[in-house]
Order: sequence, then C-alpha cells, then structure tokens
Amino acid sequence: MKEVLREPGCELCELAVPVVWQGEKFSVILVDDVAYPGFCRVIWREHVREMSDLAQADRLLLNDAVYRVEQAMREIMQPLKVNVASLGNVVPHLHWHVIPRYADDAHFPAPVWAQAVRQTDAAALAARRALLPALSAAIAHRFQE
Repeated sequence: MKEVLREPGCELCELAVPVVWQGEKFSVILVDDVAYPGFCRVIWREHVREMSDLAQADRLLLNDAVYRVEQAMREIMQPLKVNVASLGNVVPHLHWHVIPRYADDAHFPAPVWAQAVRQTDAAALAARRALLPALSAAIAHRFQE
C-alpha cells in the first residue's frame, strides 16, 4: 500500500473512529451526530484540499464512492432527500458529507449547518439510529461488488 500523506493537527488525518469501509484511497465513516443518524463522510486518505488536486481516475473513484454511499443510504434510511456536500472550510482535507434529510429534521429545508427550526421527535431519531447497523452493512456490501 502506498504511503499516505498526513498533516499533523488535521482531524481527518488523525481520525480514530470506527470505519464502515476502508480502501487504499478513501474511507467511509458514520458520523456520530445525534440529530442526524446515518450522516456519513467519504474521506480521501491522502491529505489534499480539493477535487482538482486528484488525478482524473481518482476523481471518478471518489465520485463513485459518494454515489455508492448515497445508494445504500437511500435503500436503508429511506430519507426524503440526501444532501451531498464538500465544504472543507474548517478542515481543509478532501471529504464529502452524505446526509439523510427528512421533513421533520431539525433544520429542514435549510442545510444542517443552519439554525435549527424545530426539535426532531426522539422516537423518530431512535428509529433512525436503529437502522445504523444495516446502513453500515449496506455500505460495506456496495464496495464488495
């Protein structure tokens, strides 16, 4: 396996959370977000800032990874919408957020980073959290194909 560039102090380079799937070039994690069960990140392993830092084949590989995570999320979580974002303003390490959205979530229809407009029902959140093992399995399965 190729040596992966790491940057000291980068929280994604030093990530110490359970990984749903990991390959040579990227990892998929479930974010521990109480308000958004199923929130995933697809993290490029090498420390680069932008998609344009990648070779074309790697850009296609990363886009395909985000697509596979979205597919698994739609199948298992059955959200109203899936938000996909690559911001990196706070952590300039290339990663994509894949977030299931529901009409009853705390921020809908605004982005999850906006001011909350409601509190999601605890039972709805618990039901979504109960799907996380199946989501993890579905994501892992998509990368075995």
